[in-house]
Amino acid sequence: MVDVGAKAQTARSATATGRITMNGAAIAAIRDDAVPKGDVLAAARIAGIMAAKQTASLIPLCHPLGLDSVTLDCTIETDGVRVSATASLTGKTGVEMEAMVAVSVALLTIYDMAKALDKGMMIGEVRLVSKTGGKSGDWRAEDPGA
Repeated sequence: MVDVGAKAQTARSATATGRITMNGAAIAAIRDDAVPKGDVLAAARIAGIMAAKQTASLIPLCHPLGLDSVTLDCTIETDGVRVSATASLTGKTGVEMEAMVAVSVALLTIYDMAKALDKGMMIGEVRLVSKTGGKSGDWRAEDPGA
């Protein structure tokens, strides 16, 4: 692990996003809360938040972090669902990985819950769109909507 002992604690946040594309029947079932396994978006939100809290257990050499907040939003789009997660804390290292793990696990949860309706769903576009705090300062993707 990188030694962060001498670093100052600062307020830090990171936002990540990703998408899952699927057929119209799967989108309609998710939108209408008609998926046999239950409320897909509620399960995805909980799974993503839980995953963010376990990032250090999943990604080698990540520092275990005491997160102050994780928010996760799911938006139904024409051909799929977009997931966005923001993680924040006051600490010595950033929360980029926590935000991206939250998005990834939320998308996998959507796949798991809706796979009976569309086995060909595709997960992609997982990326960091912004971060704040720390020595390197604030950063924003040039095209955060892409």
